[in-house]
Parts: sequence; C-alpha cells; structure tokens
Amino acid sequence: MAGLISGHLHGAEENRPPTRESIRKVCKVCGDEVGKREDGETFVACYECGFPVCRPCYDYERSQGTQCCPQCSTRYRHHKGSPRVEGDEEETFDANDYDDEFQIKNTQQHATTHSENRDYDRHEYHVNATAFSSVAGSVTGKEVDGEKATNEKEFEGEKEVFANADQWKERVEKWKTRQEKKGLVNTFEAENDLVEDDDFLIAEARQPLWRKVPISSSKINPYRIVIVMRLVILGFFLRFRILTPAKDAYPLWLISVICEIWFAFSWILDQFPKWFPINRETYLDRLSLRFERPGEPNQLAPVDFFVSTVDPLKEPPIITANTVLSILSVDYPVEKVSCYVSDDGASMLLFDALSETAEFARRWVPFCKKYAIEPRAPEFYFSQKMDYLKDKVQATFVKDRRAMKREYEEFKVRINALVAKALKKPEEGWVMQDGSPWPGNNTRDHPGMIQVYLGSEGALDVEGKELPKLVYVSREKRPGYNHHKKAGAMNALVRVSAVLTNAPFILNLDCDHYVNNSKAVREAMCFLMDPQFGKKLCYVQFPQRFDGIDRHDRYANRNIVFFDINMRGLDGIQGPVYVGTGCVFNRPALYGYDPPKSEKRPKMTCDCLPSWCCCCFGRRKKTKSKMKGLKNLLSGLYSKKKKTLMGKKYSRKASVPIFDLEDIEEGLEGYEELEKSSLMSQKNFEKRFGQSPTFIASTLVEDGGLPEGTNSTGLIKEAIHVISCGYEEKTEWGKEIGWIYGSVTEDILTGFKMHCRGWKSVYCMPKRPAFKGSAPINLSDRLHQVLRWALGSVEIFLSRHCPLWYAYGGKLKCLERLAYINTIVYPFTSIPLLAYCTIPAVCLLTGKFIIPTLTNLASVWFLGLFISIIVTGVLELRWSNVGIEDWWRNEQFWVIGGVSAHLFAVFQGLLKVLAGVDTNFTVTSKAGEDAEFGELYLFKWTTLLIPPTTLIILNMVGVVAGISDAINNGYNSWGPLFGKLFFSFWVIVHLYPFLKGLMGRQNRTPTIVVLWSVLLASIFSLLWVRIDPFLPKQTGPILKQCGIEC
Repeated sequence: MAGLISGHLHGAEENRPPTRESIRKVCKVCGDEVGKREDGETFVACYECGFPVCRPCYDYERSQGTQCCPQCSTRYRHHKGSPRVEGDEEETFDANDYDDEFQIKNTQQHATTHSENRDYDRHEYHVNATAFSSVAGSVTGKEVDGEKATNEKEFEGEKEVFANADQWKERVEKWKTRQEKKGLVNTFEAENDLVEDDDFLIAEARQPLWRKVPISSSKINPYRIVIVMRLVILGFFLRFRILTPAKDAYPLWLISVICEIWFAFSWILDQFPKWFPINRETYLDRLSLRFERPGEPNQLAPVDFFVSTVDPLKEPPIITANTVLSILSVDYPVEKVSCYVSDDGASMLLFDALSETAEFARRWVPFCKKYAIEPRAPEFYFSQKMDYLKDKVQATFVKDRRAMKREYEEFKVRINALVAKALKKPEEGWVMQDGSPWPGNNTRDHPGMIQVYLGSEGALDVEGKELPKLVYVSREKRPGYNHHKKAGAMNALVRVSAVLTNAPFILNLDCDHYVNNSKAVREAMCFLMDPQFGKKLCYVQFPQRFDGIDRHDRYANRNIVFFDINMRGLDGIQGPVYVGTGCVFNRPALYGYDPPKSEKRPKMTCDCLPSWCCCCFGRRKKTKSKMKGLKNLLSGLYSKKKKTLMGKKYSRKASVPIFDLEDIEEGLEGYEELEKSSLMSQKNFEKRFGQSPTFIASTLVEDGGLPEGTNSTGLIKEAIHVISCGYEEKTEWGKEIGWIYGSVTEDILTGFKMHCRGWKSVYCMPKRPAFKGSAPINLSDRLHQVLRWALGSVEIFLSRHCPLWYAYGGKLKCLERLAYINTIVYPFTSIPLLAYCTIPAVCLLTGKFIIPTLTNLASVWFLGLFISIIVTGVLELRWSNVGIEDWWRNEQFWVIGGVSAHLFAVFQGLLKVLAGVDTNFTVTSKAGEDAEFGELYLFKWTTLLIPPTTLIILNMVGVVAGISDAINNGYNSWGPLFGKLFFSFWVIVHLYPFLKGLMGRQNRTPTIVVLWSVLLASIFSLLWVRIDPFLPKQTGPILKQCGIEC
C-alpha cells in the first residue's frame, strides 16, 4: 500500500488501455468536448466535484458570470493559460490540503517540478488520483495497480455529486450503455465490474462530508422583499405617530410612541439575523469510507461526553442513568468514547446510581448495538408507542427484548431503592460500603472525588467486549471560594478529561438530555473532521427537542421558532449561538486559541517591489525560516506529540503560541537565548492554564490523546489536583479559557467569546433529532426557567462582555453581533410591553385614545403595517416549515414571559449587579415517573403570576366599562370603541394560555381563583357606580339656563 501511495503516478497514465483513450468528455454547458490541458490531461474546471466544463465556458463564467461551478457553487480557481480575474490574488491556497486528507507525502521530485512551474492546482489534482486509488484498495481489500488507478479518471469529468450510492451506480450503467452503442467500449469491460465498484468507492470517498443547502430563491426572495417593505412602512408609520400627537391624551400618546419605537428596534434586532437562512446535509457513508477502512485502525476522532448534574433529588437518578446509558451505547468506536459525569452536589446517591448503571450497561450496550435500536435510553425506548418489530429480522429479537425489559425494570427498582434510602440521611452522615465515611457528607466543604467505572481497565460487557470509559467527578469545594456554578463544574471536567483521555472534541449534555440518535456524533464529525472547514469550527450545535409536552404545547416549551428559524438564520452568517446543551466543541476553541488563518498563495518575492524583482534578495525569507525554526525548537521542549488524523491539523494561535515540529534543525542557532525564552514561556503557560505540567502538556497535543511518555499510574492524582478549588486562582480560566464566568447563562458568554475570536459554528439538524430532553410543562416552573435565562442576559448586558460595546474591530460579523445584542436586550422589552398592554384598559376606562382621528393616508400606513406583519410571518413559516400553531404559541408566550419573568429579571439583574444582592436560581425539577402531563394543570403560586393576572383583570374590566359607556352614549361612540376593543382583545388573546393555566384543572376550582373572583367582583362594583350606565347623561342645556323661551 505504501508503494501505491507514494509513487508512479505518471507511469500509470502511460499504461492506459486504448479503448479508454478514445473516450471524449462533453461540456455540460455548451455540448462541445472538454478538451485537454497543455500537458495532455483532460481539462478539469472544478476540483471539488469534477463537473465537466470546457475552457471557453470556464473563461466566460469567470470573466462574465458568477465565477462559480454550476453544480457545487464552489468558486473557480485560476488555471494556467487562462486570464486572471479580480479576486484571484485573494484566493487562499494550501498545497497540502488533499495530501493531508489521505495521508500522502509527495515525493521531492513532484514538489520540485510543480514549484518551478507554479502549477499548484494541477499538483493537487494529480496527487488525488493516486490517493483515491489507495483508498479504494483499502476499502475493498483488493490490490489496485497503476492501470486501475487510472481507470478511475474516466468518470471524474462526468461525475456528479449524488447523495447515495444507488444514483451513482445507475449513472455509471447508463454511461456504459451509451458508450457501447457508440462502439467506444469493448466487451471485455464487463469483466471489470469490480474495478468499477472500486471506482465508485473512490468517487464517494472523494466527495465532501457535508454540503450547504440554501433556501430556495422562490421562498427566500419574497421573504426578503416583504421585510424591506415592512421596514419602509414602519418608518412612515412611526413618522405619522410622532407628528400627530393626541392632544387630549398626551401622556398616553407619548408612552405608546416610545413603546412602538422600542418594538421597532427589537424587531430589527430579531429580523435581520434571519436574512441568510441555510440548511446543511451530511454524508455518513462518506465519513466511514474515509476514516473507517477495513483492516486499518479506526481514524475517527475521540470524543469526551460531559454530563452535569447538581441535585439528584430534583434531577432523578433514573433520568441521569438513562442519559449515561444512551451515551455508552452510541454508534461510535468504544475506545474513542469517554463519559464524564459531574456531580456538583457530591451526592452518594448519584455515586451508587452510576455504579448500578455501569453494571446494567454491560448488558444494555451489546443489546443496542446488536439490534440497532433507537433511542438507546431504555426508559424512552420501552415506553415509546410504536411497532418495535418494524424492520427487525433477527429471530432472537423478541426473546432478547423481553429479557432486557425485565432486567431494566429490576434496574429501576434498585435505583428507586437508592432514592428511598437517600431521603433518610443518617445523623452521622453517609457511610460507603467499605465502612468509610462518604467524603461529600458536607456538600459545601469536601475534597475532590473521581471514580472510573468502565473503560479499557474496567469490566467488559457480557460478550467480552470493551465498554466506553465512565468517570464520576465531583470537584473540591471549600468555604470562601467562588465555585461559579455550572460553568465552574464544566471547566473542572475540561481539565479532568484532558488529563485522563484528552479527546480533541467535547460533547456536553444536561443530565435530562439523552442521545436520541445514536449517529449524532458522526453527524458532528462530518463537519469537525472536514480537512478544511473543520479547522475553523469552534462547535457544532444541535437543536433541542423535548419529550413529555402536551400536543398543543401551551407554554411554547418546544421553542420551535427559535430553533428552526432563528438558529438556521444564524447558521448562514457566522454560526448559531451556544444554547448550553447538545453541543460538540472543538477543544482548542475552549482553550482560548484563535482559529487558524488561511494561508495565502506562496510568493517568490517579498512585497517591497513588483513580483518580477525583489530588493531583499531573499534575506527576509531566510530570516522567517530561522525564526520558524526557533519557534519549533521551543515547541519541542514541551514534548509535543504530533499525530496525523487523515490530514486534520489544528493550527492554533493564542497569547501563548503553539508551533509545528518541522524544520527544527533551522533553529539550532541561538539555542542559549531559546532556553531563556522557554522558561518565560513555561511561566506563561502556568499563568494561563494553571500549575499542572500534565495538563499543560495535553494542551500541546494537536489531535488529542495523552502526551508521549505519560505515566498512567499518576493520572488520577493529577486529575484530583486540577479540580481543586484553588487551582483556577490567578489563571485565565473563566475569563478567556473554558466556560466563561459572569452570568448564570454561561452558554451565551462562552459562544460569544469564541465568535469574537473569529471561530465559526455550525447548526446540524439531522432528520432524527440528535438529543431529546424533558421540559417543565407546569406554568410556574416554565416561568422560573425563563426568568433564569432572562436574568443571565441582563447580567451580560451590565458586564464588560456586552455585545453593544465589546470586541469591536475584531472578527465578529455585524449580523452576528445584532443577534447577540438581541439575546441580551430582549428582557428590557418587558417594560414597554407591560406599559403597552396596560394602555388599552386605561383608554377604555377613561374614554380617551392614543390615536387621533385617522386620515386616509394614515389608514394606509396602519393597514400596510398590519398586512406586512402577517405576510412576513406567513413567508417565514413557508421557508422554515414551522407550523402555524407553533408560531402562535411562541407569540403568546412572548407576551406572557415578557410581562412576568422578563420583568422580574430586569429588576433582579439590576439589584444583583448594582446593589450586590445575589439571586440564586433554582434548578428546574425534571420529570420523573409521574403520569403523562400530570403537572400540566398543577397550580403553583409564585410572584411571577401577579403582573399578567393584573393585566387580564384590567383589560376585562376595561372591556365591560367600554361597552357600557358606548351603550350609554349612543351609537356615535361605537367607531372609536372598536379600535379600543381590538387593542384590548389583542392583550387578552395573547394571555389566554396563562389564564387557562391559572384556572388549573377543569374539574375543580382552586382557592386562588375564588379569591381573584371576589376581587374582580369588587372592582366591577366600584366601576359600575362610577359609570352609572342606567342613568342618562344630559347633553343639552340645563332647565334653569333655558328659561321660558326654551
């Protein structure tokens, strides 16, 4: 195989069969022959997909067209012999891209030849031909000689990108039939079907692992046009409102205009980041062809899973156990999966539950992989209402499933027994099985704890196969230290995992989010292991999906509008925001490094004079080479381990530079100066990452894994050291490294810092949801959850990391900044929203209105704004495929949350930041084994319910008072009344889900409702007396003034 990789490319071309030589490729644009290049090779315009285009069409497209391939939309590169166009000089180039991807090292002869000719593109293409021949040989297990390697080229020009194998095979058969009819293919080719199968595998391995699917122009262009029209109409509407005050209700008019201006600003922040929505498709079969070759070590990248939990009584251990089981059974090589569970409550209950989970996993994991079941969380697999025999052909499946369900039920009973035991804490504290006291009896003062349950040195499954590593982690806590809640726990896991496994990628999940799609990790690897795009990705975010929500989703728990519209819009800019769970991180991005810079086309001269001469005579190049060698030597002092992962390299830049181990011999000069530099660099590393040589060494490993020479016996001791409570002092943890501190919503800050450094993120939406979790379906719990999110946004707004003023002049794109500004200012919309929802009731009670008499032109602006709002929503639903009910529930809860949780978050945030009054958030209770929707109608009183309840009562009273006043004054007052009533009904309809939640179950009336009814009746009585609806109001002159002549 090595000989195939490194050699005799041109010799293979000389042995081409004559029948193949006569084949001519046809341009798919004009129908003419594609033609040859100067060296006799077939002209290939696009190296990404090989779409056949002749040189005249290629030149015309570059000079007069879009300069992109008609098929894959990749920008055409400049070919030798074609005129240059604007933008060629800015093209990035990396001559080792394809070589690295397939682990090919070019011979010095090829490198010299192409360097002299400056034909970099052609050099890449030739290397690919050899590379893919070797791939086919490795995949099919057959030896591929030079002739077979050349046969693959017959189809490169005509090949198109297909999503699956059947389409490509069908195309090949049609091509053969056409060539046989023309007499261009001999009958002996029927014997070469196996070679053509190899050609197919070669072509598939060469294809991208993912592709961007833009929204159809017929859907997105009308949407954009209506947005622009709405913006223009909104401007004229606000102009009218400002220039026509209501003189008899000036205070109400002024408040309403201020609110409308804020709503317009908020709409702009929310709308324009959705200007470039896209979809993405992944190709898992190509990922396997490229990184999982039979007979060779698996080349997929290792992944460390993080699961965080705080209180096992509020987050049931059975839910956490299901999350862990779904992780251990993912469709991924077991030696490349490690699961770390963070217990921030130091609970012996969770410790024992994980021990039971590890034992049950020995039977559950092989069962899942044998029968390929989905989902692989047993609680949700056995409870799903579907035909579990569908697509199952093994005769033993029913018997094994019945036995496994029984074992899981026994496992649940053991977990329930542990929970029951944990409710009765002994006075002397918990005692472990060996008789020693549990170290975490004091949850606020205990040492760090680590327990490895499974792994290479742990128990095997029932079939004798290795299981993924499972590690329990509880970081040290001592009084007087700020532990930074979830962000601090996640950073502790980052350090522990770096010491024990050091996988290049990290996937974090909340304890109630299980893996619903066992191939989710592979979906993420299609992006992160892309040889070009993957280097610049900080994370891959998956949408959140939930179980246990009622069909109507009364409180918008699914949050479909955000995950299916806003996030897809951000994916077309710089990437989606990090939402706290279901995210696969690139470890270097968490370490605060900058993304690698794209290399420019190498130049033969410096930039001091035109390209045909140079006044430096090569001195600058020599100096740069020397400096590069010095830096490489410095890197070598840290024993940096260099691996190659199918051409994927992490070129990382930060305040402490990291360099490749190449050309070290050039840096031998000045070694004494380098020793001093290395000592200073060592101090910088410790100041940045903390005083752990093992952890620092792990940060220098490019593609993950433990550094060379690591002594595994002392790793646990070192892992305990890096989770000590004082480890982060005087370091950059939480400031520039890891999860960022400063807000209870650490996810927004962490993603924001990465995007500011220039990293990109990707939104991955597989057909089968990757992860699913539980959502609080109770109204009070839902409002408390929203309160926590809004409070975090207010904290960020009042911090130095506020997107309004942070990192200008950096690498954060403008529309991405708008999206982040929207995420931190939306709680402040609660103040104008509360005022605006109060105005209709005040207008009905006082008989005044915020709008004077409408002119015809003003009516046009009102009608135009109303229609544009409706059309914008309809077109948005059209391109996003979001249902109208989901959209309406989102609109309703925007009002409910805005006048309750968001309002409280603003005041709590101001108190916390300005007055130092800390507001500890409460962990949202996760659903256990209650009946389906059991808590949907459960009423829990909270102060968050007061503002929306007051709004409902005010508007209902206003409606009654307005109608009574209109009846009393005659039909002339019905015209203005309709506007007021419409305004008031708009508020009531949006608050209807809240009102229904306030009523509780339909078959009983809670006491609180009775109290509110009495209060409401009292208010009605007082207003009735004031209005006097049955007494006629005199509008004519008084009798005394009229006199006898009246």
